[in-house]
Amino acid sequence: MSGVLVIRTPSGLSGDMLLAGLAVMAGEAADIGSVLAAAGLPLPPDAVEIRPHALQGISGWQARVRLPHEHAHRRLGDIMALIEASHLSAPAKTVAARAFTLLAEAEGAVHGRPPGEIAFHEVGALDSILDTCVAAELLARIAPDRLVCSPLPLCDGTVRCAHGPLPTPAPAVQELLRGVPVRGLASTGETVTPTAIAFLRAAGFAFGYWPEMVIRQTARIYGGRVLPGVPNGALFALGDAGLAPVEQRPKGLTEPGSEST
Repeated sequence: MSGVLVIRTPSGLSGDMLLAGLAVMAGEAADIGSVLAAAGLPLPPDAVEIRPHALQGISGWQARVRLPHEHAHRRLGDIMALIEASHLSAPAKTVAARAFTLLAEAEGAVHGRPPGEIAFHEVGALDSILDTCVAAELLARIAPDRLVCSPLPLCDGTVRCAHGPLPTPAPAVQELLRGVPVRGLASTGETVTPTAIAFLRAAGFAFGYWPEMVIRQTARIYGGRVLPGVPNGALFALGDAGLAPVEQRPKGLTEPGSEST
């Protein structure tokens, strides 16, 4: 049987939610600092903590990120060099590099410039490097054969970025959503971040219904924002492809409809 990783996103998805969910699925939530330290990134080992969190009485997990503010505007080449110099596994480097390339291509399309000339602002900040690179390493450790995500929810609203307030979805997200199934959400605000959609596409997630699988573990993951009027949090599930074999019935029981008349 092959491993299946499923993400369901009733209220959307962000980079820190991906990081938290994959940490729990990989069994590294309590030791995420060691994962970060081993990655060899220019980030403090206590930059993130995965801890229990509850919303409306429903327990789950949340990533708490603590990073210094920086003014650096990195270009794609800078981030590629950072990834290459890290101690990430080869599969993780591939996914992380692809995610930032997709982001650069999307930003380039928005601003009418080549991807290599784009100076990242939000997505070049330390938190996006943390989310993307560590999530890529965690995914490599899980090593599922199949990746499935629900159609992504979108709603109207605004998002603040380096260029000022913009309507949702943000322009880079709009570019990255090409070919991705979406659905409307009766709320307001940003539901899908550039880091999240770039990672999903870089990792090769398919978008659709729940696949046939035998679930081994699940986790509910919360982000840093609460959207009004909708169920918040994402569901992560890990299991094996296919259906479980039908258990043999205890002796003495008959099949439905087979009773004597």
